[in-house]
Amino acid sequence: MTESTFTVVGMTCGHCVQSVTEEVSQISGVSEVAVDLPTGAVTVSSTAAISTDEVRAAVEEAGYQLAGS
Repeated sequence: MTESTFTVVGMTCGHCVQSVTEEVSQISGVSEVAVDLPTGAVTVSSTAAISTDEVRAAVEEAGYQLAGS
């Protein structure tokens, strides 16, 4: 099991959290996604390492951006 944390900018409500969670959960190998709305931290647990590009694409599909993108 691998765990990675990313920071997402632009989330302001529970719907934002739900959208990001749903999109990131669709990445192959992801088993759990935990989002902390106040900090923008998104912790992803997966069966194998996932790339930042995969997470960035999922977050952008939800309408948000990774910090530093």
